[in-house]
Amino acid sequence: MQENGRILSVILNKVKHQAKPGVSTLELAEYAHGEILKAGAESAFLGYRDFPGVICISLNDEVVHGIPSSARVLRPGDLLKIDIGIRRNGFYADMAETIFLGATPPSEIESLLQITNRALMAGIRNLLPGNTLGKVSQSMQEVIETGGLSVVKRFVGHGIGRRLHEKPPVPNFGTPEQGPRLKAGMVLAIEPIATFGDPEIAIKQDGWTAITVSGALSAHFEHTVAITPQGPRILTSTCQAG
Repeated sequence: MQENGRILSVILNKVKHQAKPGVSTLELAEYAHGEILKAGAESAFLGYRDFPGVICISLNDEVVHGIPSSARVLRPGDLLKIDIGIRRNGFYADMAETIFLGATPPSEIESLLQITNRALMAGIRNLLPGNTLGKVSQSMQEVIETGGLSVVKRFVGHGIGRRLHEKPPVPNFGTPEQGPRLKAGMVLAIEPIATFGDPEIAIKQDGWTAITVSGALSAHFEHTVAITPQGPRILTSTCQAG
């Protein structure tokens, strides 16, 4: 799983560099698919519960599960969420990032990105043997809400291993008393999602793409993380939680 995570982080980084104004989200997905196949892996998303895309690409007020399309062309100022999962040698890895298409994001968007990413890292730091899952959830909620944002509660993280979604579910909100005790050997996909104001979402007519009801922008970050006796190990990154 560590090797799969490393491969996935390289793929996602390459896809980010291909995300430029004038490129369609389908072109990005096709590029990602080529990189996934070159790595000897397969898309974890294509066909999963009949999802039609190789990766998820969500723009602006779209929260998650955006379907790649030739009609969706990237423009300057777009807030782009890239979510990629792979399966290789019987094991999965899952990762997501949000990027701004432009030289310098407006301060409001920069804050949204920084706070959501800090929430992810706060959750990861609490992935320690003996901690409750609720402590992880609370730490992410606290960062997001202290930063003046709202937690999108409809979607949660998850266990991951030989299946893309395994137990336990990992909410991005909660209290320290909730959830099971964490144990070394667990691997979890941690993925906070934050937005401005009303966190309610709706599903578009395609049956997949989630959008904020208010039309507000949202951000989504995700890592696959192993819990070890020494602490959390981020499998989808070369860095460690600190």
